[in-house]
Amino acid sequence: MSTSPAADNRSGTPLVSIRRVSKQFANGTIAVRDVDLDLGAGEFVSLLGPSGCGKSTLLRMIAGLGSPSTGTIDWPGSGQEGQGKAERDLGFVFQDPTLMPWANALSNVMLPLVLKHVPRREAEGRAAEMLALVGLKGFETSYPRELSGGMKMRVSIARALVMRPKILLMDEPFAALDEITRHRLNDDLLNLWWRERFTAVFVTHSVFESVYLSQRIVVMAARPGRVMADLDVSAPYPRDELFRTSPEYAHLCRLASGKLKEAIGA
Repeated sequence: MSTSPAADNRSGTPLVSIRRVSKQFANGTIAVRDVDLDLGAGEFVSLLGPSGCGKSTLLRMIAGLGSPSTGTIDWPGSGQEGQGKAERDLGFVFQDPTLMPWANALSNVMLPLVLKHVPRREAEGRAAEMLALVGLKGFETSYPRELSGGMKMRVSIARALVMRPKILLMDEPFAALDEITRHRLNDDLLNLWWRERFTAVFVTHSVFESVYLSQRIVVMAARPGRVMADLDVSAPYPRDELFRTSPEYAHLCRLASGKLKEAIGA
């Protein structure tokens, strides 16, 4: 059984290469210090750590939504130089779905295509296809006020993926959802990752979520944010409820929890 939708690329050219990246804000706070990290094509990587450890700051710098104070973020695996030129290869899912309340689900997902001047008929077809992929076929004309929290997050994910990005960045997208919905969306996200073959970088506070989803867990310490451990999760895909209740899952959760405890005390 293959363990990932793409061959492990960490021994080759990374998609994203982060070297000695630090971020200091105007008030003097050092959010991130000397982070070195490679992201391979097709990987699923979680950034795990306590509040204030710079996970979201690092994610935003990868996305080009902020610049490092020092260090570099390069895209050698994209065939392009510099993070700005690689923006079209990105999808970003925020903690809040950030949907347009006056637009239906189809129009919300179409937005990136409209901004790129994709012909309307093509944009509608691609948006409808993506809504079907996230399990919302039949809800194309529904407005955000008519959707549950989980359904709104599905629309947000569909919008982020409609441009077929090489990398999907997710900033705690399921944190506000109930456990049952969160588990279901974890499964759906893995199915999408397996099918679409994008690189996934997922910010979370949850040890259990990070182990269930990831091939790698990057554990970060706070004040300043820095990488304390880079753990391999060697369990094969696809993963399901049997994995969640397996001794292997429990062992991996204990390992990640121990590294997180070390990071919090560092």
